Amino acid sequence: MDDASRRWSARVVLIDLDGTLLDTIDDLAAAANAMLVELGRPERPIADVRRFVGKGAESLVQRALTGSLDAPIDPDTLAEALPVFRRHYARENGLSARLYPGVVEGLAAMRANGLKLACVTNKPVAFTLPLLDRTGLSVWFDMVIGGDSLPRKKPHPAQLLHACEGFGVAPAQAVMIGDSANDSLAARAAGMAVFVLPYGYNEGRSVTELDADAVIESLAQAATLIEPLKPAIHAANSPVHR
Repeated sequence: MDDASRRWSARVVLIDLDGTLLDTIDDLAAAANAMLVELGRPERPIADVRRFVGKGAESLVQRALTGSLDAPIDPDTLAEALPVFRRHYARENGLSARLYPGVVEGLAAMRANGLKLACVTNKPVAFTLPLLDRTGLSVWFDMVIGGDSLPRKKPHPAQLLHACEGFGVAPAQAVMIGDSANDSLAARAAGMAVFVLPYGYNEGRSVTELDADAVIESLAQAATLIEPLKPAIHAANSPVHR
């Protein structure tokens, strides 16, 4: 992992959502436990739900049901539980979500430097867009790519490559910012630099174990580490790639 005192050149910054921009664990835990109660199962401690977050709604539901990061589950059981979770999460989404320190300052600084911004998350688009709106973050992003926008999601690089294609830049001209192995693995597979934040959801692992270029304290710090290759012109309307 390189020293964070160096600088990285980029035209585009791709940013994860849960655990990077927003602390959403209270919303996710409330929805997951409401699902479990409705299905006649015991609730999970919030610390367990925190470990389960990161690979999308289907993975969270499977993990909440099994109590494990990787235990198998009967497909019919999962199919029954998913719509229950989605119904509860539609109610909880954004109610208790909190911006991490330095997020708005970092986004503002990046935009002021002419960088294009995309939110790239494994959260389904139907939950991502309302959450960004409710927390006032949607105004900062030129592009939003959710976990169901493409057939594959992080840690596969497809979403990151799709964002670069949409912006017309090479992956080497982008930086990914996230909080988990999903983000670092996707960025490395896509061929771009990656910064990781220590305060998010990484399935109980320390981010110092990840293959990343820098561990940063905040998005505000990230903005100081990225040198824009060239000023970008921002469109009046932000496209959403589904």
